Amino acid sequence: MSAIKRVIKDSIERMKIDELLAEEFDHAGYGGITLTKTPMGTQITLYTMRPGRVIGKRGQSIKAASERLEREVGVANPQITVVEMEVPELNPRVMASRVASALERGVHYRRAVFWALRRIMEAGAMGCEIIVKGKLRSDRSRFEKVTEGYIPKAGEPATKQVRRATIHVKLKRGVYGITVKIVPPEAEFPDKLEMGEGEETAAEEEGEE
Repeated sequence: MSAIKRVIKDSIERMKIDELLAEEFDHAGYGGITLTKTPMGTQITLYTMRPGRVIGKRGQSIKAASERLEREVGVANPQITVVEMEVPELNPRVMASRVASALERGVHYRRAVFWALRRIMEAGAMGCEIIVKGKLRSDRSRFEKVTEGYIPKAGEPATKQVRRATIHVKLKRGVYGITVKIVPPEAEFPDKLEMGEGEETAAEEEGEE
């Protein structure tokens, strides 16, 4: 198998695992996975808000999920490790799910979006962008976008430093799509300059002159 086909195959398998676990543990505040393949099997790290609900009584829930992965996706010997998210507000999947839940409860989309934006920025994010698509005001589909802070749009920073997730929710008026992009506080960008103590003093003296 060529390297390109292997990458495509691994990406499809990861997507299937992610979708299955998201469906299985949506009630537990599912926040995504990281996947590592070893000679002993497939190591899956699952991030969640409520680890107890994922593990289940005597590990029954996690065992059932492992059996589903083997049976439905064909994952060899999956080993799932559950990790609790320290700051759920910096996880785009969690915040998109919260917006979707608010819309299902009948909350106006603008109120839900601005609430999520405020919570994300208060958690320390460098930037955030939330997009809601669907029949927002009329029978014609449109989208509304709110942004705060710094969000790179192109290049390597946009690919590696921006966390993103999309959730779809079915309402009476149709299917809505919620996309959340977050730049975490620890993100580093190549165009960010740090001045030393001597450079800061020189800059202040030039400003005074």
